Amino acid sequence: SAVIIISGGIDLSSGSVIALSATVFSSLLTLIDPEGFRAGDIQTPVVLAATAGTLLAGVMVGTLNAWLITSVGLPPFIATLATMVGLRSFGRGLILAVTGNRSQIDFTDLHLRDSLKDVTSVSIVFLIFAAIIWFLMSRTVIGRHLHAMGGNETAAKLSGVRTDRLKWLAYVIGAVSASMVGIVYFADQGSAKPDVLARGYELNAIAAAVIGGCALTGGVGTIPGTILGCLFLRTVIDAVNKIVGTGADVYEGMIVGIVVVLAVTFSQRGTIALRRQYFGSVIGWAAVPVLSLIAGLSFVLFFREKPWFAPVYPIVVGLTIAAALAIRGFIETQRASK
Repeated sequence: SAVIIISGGIDLSSGSVIALSATVFSSLLTLIDPEGFRAGDIQTPVVLAATAGTLLAGVMVGTLNAWLITSVGLPPFIATLATMVGLRSFGRGLILAVTGNRSQIDFTDLHLRDSLKDVTSVSIVFLIFAAIIWFLMSRTVIGRHLHAMGGNETAAKLSGVRTDRLKWLAYVIGAVSASMVGIVYFADQGSAKPDVLARGYELNAIAAAVIGGCALTGGVGTIPGTILGCLFLRTVIDAVNKIVGTGADVYEGMIVGIVVVLAVTFSQRGTIALRRQYFGSVIGWAAVPVLSLIAGLSFVLFFREKPWFAPVYPIVVGLTIAAALAIRGFIETQRASK
């Protein structure tokens, strides 16, 4: 998503592309060598062919997104929202066509599965791909044009930049990277089920890019920053899950949402965000009890099973109310000073 955001676009379909790619990869393994797939003995040429077909599917999805945006004239949000919904439905249909009446395809070759999700191998592939994209974005004319288009598309066009081709390249890079993730994710999960696989990951991708310094308005961002954003987001999610004592990323969506709001608010506005009166209007006043309620309920959800929860809860309620009153007092002080 970083390349797409830098170029001035947005991609809501990356999670669906991951799910579709896992489906395509598993379907190709089944169709090319059905006997080997059922026996759990898939040969290397079959894996390579399935991988090539999956990456080609990513190119096709990126081309579809670019066509909807450049030729049809849809806003990137609408175009990728349509493919986000449509690709999952297409994946479910593909699963039914390949399996007959099943809703998922299970990974039968345990040795291949372990190889595909090996941390060392995945890390090497990720670093190589990231290095290629970094070189493209920071050391080539294409990268400078992508930044220029994201900063001001009209000016880029007047300067002779072929923006339609650049948009195609950006969305193809985004879709191909999602396809690579789809292959690894299929191996990690052990089954391809497009209706639930990688659901919500599009927000994670956007969040990592924004945390890493990419401006949603386009034209700003780096690949190393995005990598650090990914690591930071994953660390925060895992840390909260460890503290709360839950598994399977129960609160991942809540954490990502909060981090996105904070990152966009303070990174896009800079010092202006620190001086902005977020609670100075009627809507701001109405938001104070809402935020207080959310904070209290979040505490209950996170720590309700802890042995110290009962005696601490009244204290938290009191602190929440005190915080709301303090915010109100601060607002009144600010108004009085004016």
